[in-house]
Amino acid sequence: MGQTIGTAAAVFAGTNVDDIIILTVLFLTSRAGGVPRPWQIVLGQYAGIAVLVVVSAVAALGLTVVPDRWVGLLGLVPFGMGVWGLIKKGNGDEAAPVASGVVSIAGVTIANGADNISVYTPMFRTIGLAPTLVTVAVFAVLVGFWCAAASWLGSHKKIISLVERSGRWLVPTVFMVIGVVIVAESIFD
Repeated sequence: MGQTIGTAAAVFAGTNVDDIIILTVLFLTSRAGGVPRPWQIVLGQYAGIAVLVVVSAVAALGLTVVPDRWVGLLGLVPFGMGVWGLIKKGNGDEAAPVASGVVSIAGVTIANGADNISVYTPMFRTIGLAPTLVTVAVFAVLVGFWCAAASWLGSHKKIISLVERSGRWLVPTVFMVIGVVIVAESIFD
């Protein structure tokens, strides 16, 4: 069981390094502008990871839910959210959060999860039911840790000050870059 826990932790960390950046940006945005609320960030992250695990488990059972070549198109979700944030800023609106609720945060997590699905699916297929359940439990614990780490990273006054000054441009741009990277990775893989 120790090996399963270690492997699950390594797989989670390897497939969610990019999420720590997204979560930190979301916590910074929350502290600078009040939206999204921290509970929405945490719940959205849990929901997004849960969807990725379920899709991977179903795919591991032999069902092709989404063809691999289409998974990368989910990168259009954070890209579109970033474009929307910039358009709202360009119209002179107040802060235009790109991810302002549980559903949009879960959407970003799912859109950023092509690598998760591509790793979790074969892993779930080969390790069996009991190790899969242990792995899912490890993932649940680590989502909480990831959110806590991102919240801590997003609590530094200098970083909050930067987001308050340039967050209306910075946050949508980060989401657009993430979207482009997701789509590009699916094209060039």
